[in-house]
Amino acid sequence: MRKLIVLEHISLDGVIQAPGGPDEDPSGGFAHGGWISPFSDEILGTLLRRQMNTPFDLLLGRTTFEIWEAYWPEHSDVWPEVNQATKYVASNNRTYSQWQPSVFLSGDIAEKVASLKQQQGPDLHVWGSGNLIQTLIKHNLVDTFWLMIYPITLGAGKRLFSDGALPMAFKVTESTITPNGVVVMNYERAPL
Repeated sequence: MRKLIVLEHISLDGVIQAPGGPDEDPSGGFAHGGWISPFSDEILGTLLRRQMNTPFDLLLGRTTFEIWEAYWPEHSDVWPEVNQATKYVASNNRTYSQWQPSVFLSGDIAEKVASLKQQQGPDLHVWGSGNLIQTLIKHNLVDTFWLMIYPITLGAGKRLFSDGALPMAFKVTESTITPNGVVVMNYERAPL
């Protein structure tokens, strides 16, 4: 059985929108894109590279997929594994991409993801994908949250738990505080 791991850059007030750049996701008038850059340091980079180099397939929402499909094929020297991973994309209006291998999922996404988790293969990593994550949380499909919590509040933007959450318990299996104050936590599901 595969684990579903949500990996997110998150502000103290729970915002996950557009951490990487100003034009990444300006939807809803979000004007703070690129908010993680002042906090980058060698320790955070090492932790990110370690996560990025574990075996994985991707599960992405359409918006995140479209941002990534325009970027990562041109930057394979930085993260070659992302181009090789199977990319499962939740979308009701896309059926094909030149960025392969890609599989488009439509209809009952929760049911399809539950089925994917039962299959053989590497763990499913979810980056970004705020709307998709709400569905995964609502249907109790998340096994692990790997969060990079930044010492900043943004006041507005898409939040990790925007629709609330089910009662769930987690245990911390790893934690690091970087020199620039980013708390990196791995939360694994635990009995409630």
